[in-house]
Amino acid sequence: MNSTLVISIMVVLIVLLLLIGAPAKPMRFIAHTTVKLGIGVLFLFFVNVFGGAIGLHIPINLFTIGISGFLGLFGLASLAAIHLFLL
Repeated sequence: MNSTLVISIMVVLIVLLLLIGAPAKPMRFIAHTTVKLGIGVLFLFFVNVFGGAIGLHIPINLFTIGISGFLGLFGLASLAAIHLFLL
């Protein structure tokens, strides 16, 4: 697909959403999920940066992002425990 076509479709959809208005509940769910996944990426990044000194490396992929994002620090601790004790 041509990149100009994709960008123009996205612009049209954004303008349509601004004019008509998006339903609040699905947009809130999408925003909440995106923020949680972003926090999960940050958690994993900092664990990999500071855990490198002790040999702790948790790969950043969709599964580990979901675990650390939705479960928070407990999910991150469980991923670290799995890495240290089982792998």
